[in-house]
Amino acid sequence: MLDVKIIREEPDKVRNGISTKNIDPKLVDKFLKLDEKWRELTKKIEEKRAFQKKLTHSVHSGKGGERSVDKARKNKEEMQELESGLRDLEKEREESLLEIPNLPADDVPVGKSESENKVIKKWGETKKFDFPALDHLALGEKAGIIDTERAAKVSGTRFAYLKGDAVMLELALVKLAMDTLIKEGFIPVIPPVLIRPEITNGLGYWQAGGRGDYFLASNPLDTLNEDEQYYLVGTAEHSLVPMHKDEVFKKKDLPRRYAGFSTCFRREAGSYGRDTRGILRVHQFDKVEMVSFVPEEMDDEEHDKLFSIEEELFQSLGIPYQVVKMCSGDLGFPVARKYDIEAWMPGQGKYREVTSASTTSDFQARRLNVKYEDGKEKKFARILNGTAFAIGRTIIAILENYQRKDGKIEVPKVLQDYVGKKVIG
Repeated sequence: MLDVKIIREEPDKVRNGISTKNIDPKLVDKFLKLDEKWRELTKKIEEKRAFQKKLTHSVHSGKGGERSVDKARKNKEEMQELESGLRDLEKEREESLLEIPNLPADDVPVGKSESENKVIKKWGETKKFDFPALDHLALGEKAGIIDTERAAKVSGTRFAYLKGDAVMLELALVKLAMDTLIKEGFIPVIPPVLIRPEITNGLGYWQAGGRGDYFLASNPLDTLNEDEQYYLVGTAEHSLVPMHKDEVFKKKDLPRRYAGFSTCFRREAGSYGRDTRGILRVHQFDKVEMVSFVPEEMDDEEHDKLFSIEEELFQSLGIPYQVVKMCSGDLGFPVARKYDIEAWMPGQGKYREVTSASTTSDFQARRLNVKYEDGKEKKFARILNGTAFAIGRTIIAILENYQRKDGKIEVPKVLQDYVGKKVIG
């Protein structure tokens, strides 16, 4: 959540910032009205408590008599009524605050949609073949390593079986990512893929309609019991970030970096009719995700670090890509700044997103109460995340960039020892 002090002292800045994210700026006014009522009511209760303390002292000292007893009883009843109203108001105020997204960083380009994102870098030469390039599904089916037809029979559309050498490619990518990240001080983690509904509020991705992108799992025998309801994570980040909820780091223990490998689940809501072929947009996929907790002065530095690791990994694969800086209107609810890597896909003749790196500044830390000790002061940590490999999309990029005329696929040199062969298919 945003610092309440910023909303109170710089409401125009907040209104302007969230409007560039396509969020109604009137949410600021809604919160400020509730906040003003909350402060007024809090003041009244404090005055009542002070008066009650005075009356109680008077009664106990024997100076007030029956009149003080009556006043104390009446004042207590009024105070309890106000406290009951305060609890309801606090809940409404908290919900209003959670509706306000993080502000874009000052260097983020202003724009309404992804069409206004900025390409800031290109790396590598796009592949040109002396034969018609196939897309990943045609290559995968020919090699017998991707099967969407049987997956549809079992699970429906937007699922796939990875088989044979595709599995070996996945395991190789996971090992390459982990080997790289461990050298950089990341702690490898296999996290839970089910999280409790209340945790989602701390992450902030479920606000502003985002909840529809995720799967809710519940006990089919007891669907009304909230204790038996869980969300399936959309990335390992969703269970790594709240791991330190309500905790305080020692500053000397920061940065704290995690590399999480998990299966991920997305409903791909709103994308129906788009990219239905193959494994580009599927409901289930695997990822290696990076999450960092850092002190405030390291935020920008750590963002650059996460992104440089992503570039290092894709350069090691020899896959051409472009770097995109997201405009304000294409930033997620908790995100302050985000970079994407889009890999060249010869079979599609276009660049497609394969990784992202984001800072959420102190937004998620405030919602999850993650702090660190800086001298005698406790401050909110900065939380960042980035994709090392989205496995399915990276396999797509390998298949399409390393295809041969005979339909076989060369294995990138950096993966050959992991896979145990130079050519698959």
